Amino acid sequence: MSEPRKEVLQHSGDAGWVPTPRRPAELRRVAEELGKHDDWLIVTHERPDGDAVGSALAMACILTAIGKRWTFGVGETLPVRFSFLPHFGQAIILDDSHAAKFHAVVAVDCADARRFRYAASAIAKDACVVNIDHHPTNPAYGTVNMVDSEAAATCELGYQIARELSLPMDEDLAKCLYTGILTDTGGFAQPNTTRAVHQIAAELLASGVQPYDIAGPALEARTWKQTELLKKSLTTLTLFEGGLGASLYVTREMLDSTGCSDDDTEILVGFARAIDSVEVGMMFKELADGRVKVSLRSKRCVDVARVAQSFSGGGHVRAAGCELTEDLETAMQLVQGKVQEALMEAADCIAGYSSSISQRD
Repeated sequence: MSEPRKEVLQHSGDAGWVPTPRRPAELRRVAEELGKHDDWLIVTHERPDGDAVGSALAMACILTAIGKRWTFGVGETLPVRFSFLPHFGQAIILDDSHAAKFHAVVAVDCADARRFRYAASAIAKDACVVNIDHHPTNPAYGTVNMVDSEAAATCELGYQIARELSLPMDEDLAKCLYTGILTDTGGFAQPNTTRAVHQIAAELLASGVQPYDIAGPALEARTWKQTELLKKSLTTLTLFEGGLGASLYVTREMLDSTGCSDDDTEILVGFARAIDSVEVGMMFKELADGRVKVSLRSKRCVDVARVAQSFSGGGHVRAAGCELTEDLETAMQLVQGKVQEALMEAADCIAGYSSSISQRD
């Protein structure tokens, strides 16, 4: 998630202010490329979040609207909390036995091509890859690229593509786009929430989207099993670096004893970050194959994407992640060490922000 920024806006008479695409040439190229191929494979990153699922299913709506065939390939079962979205049930799990070879691929919300390696056997070597993303660490790996790190969500770019293609903003498409924008802005609470984001959201709501019907399952709903996992994980919550950092962890035993899946841990890092003194929150999760997944969140001063990149991960300035092959204890020590360094580098920023808060209080 990027820093607050000035918007590029265009006045449109009685219609009010309309967000103007920041990369019009890339947008046109993507729109043209989508029209050149009839059979598309849609992919996104493994363990997909709301923006990944929303932008993938929005692309399914867009391709359907322009008369194209598509297959939405995933590496694992999609998170059930997004089952209200159109085309959700049409996702298929790809593995090495998949015989079809796609010559046209659209990758959404995927900062690195390795993050859709689950689809490698289904993609022809000479395939055209359209890369649509908003992660600043994206190296533009596609044949055609639309990478805008200033976008609040990949779904913001999906909105621009739909407009470039002059598609009607029907409720199905709007529901997918709104889900990605809502979740990647943390319910419109993160620094990447801008005037343009609200303008787009207002237009999506005008298409018939009911905000509570999306916010409920996407952000708020929690099963009893997930609540039990939350209780267990909060017992591991600790502070470091004078309260500027906080971390918690989830073991396989916690997941097994509560009957939860890896997807059920996504909300936990927010509890570490929410503590008033904390600038960086971390959540460590043991994966089934022995690796450790790390989720990093910051408030205003630390670039957690840089921390994640130290361990071959990536993401946004305020939200990033990585995976380590070390055991849980070692992984926690290694990442916490990098976060401590980042906190020290950001000391002046943190002190200035803390001072401004104190003066307001």
